[in-house]
Formats: sequence, C-alpha cells, structure tokens
Amino acid sequence: MPMPMSELQSCLREAFPDADIQVTDLAGDGDHYRARIVSPAFAGIPKVKQHQMVYAALKGRMGGELHALALETAAPT
Repeated sequence: MPMPMSELQSCLREAFPDADIQVTDLAGDGDHYRARIVSPAFAGIPKVKQHQMVYAALKGRMGGELHALALETAAPT
C-alpha cells in the first residue's frame, strides 16, 4: 500500500520541526517521492548521516509503504 504524501510530510515535520520541507510525488503513485529538507539539525553533519536521520524519521516505512525517496538535505546557509 502506498504512503500518502501527507503522511510522509507529517513524519518529516515531526522529526524536523524547524525545517523547510518540500515533497514532490515523482510518479503520481504515492510510491516515488523527492524530498528537499533544509534543517538546522543537519549543520556540521555529513550527507550520509543526514540521509540516515531522514530514514530513521520514516520509522521503517522505507522499502515497504514507501518504495523510493530521492533526498536532498542541507543545513540553512
């Protein structure tokens, strides 16, 4: 079962409340999204760790309800 965009956004907002979050449905199927997250939580943290933080926020849904997520993460400049 696909993950609704609103649920994805809710998970990300909960984990990164101070972030600027933009989510795009890439295929219109609820399974393929792009997320751009700019959060102070990412300051000084390598990209791999930033992405791990995002996957942790999804609480095991990646690979199940959510098939693909293209990530762009950054700290505010």
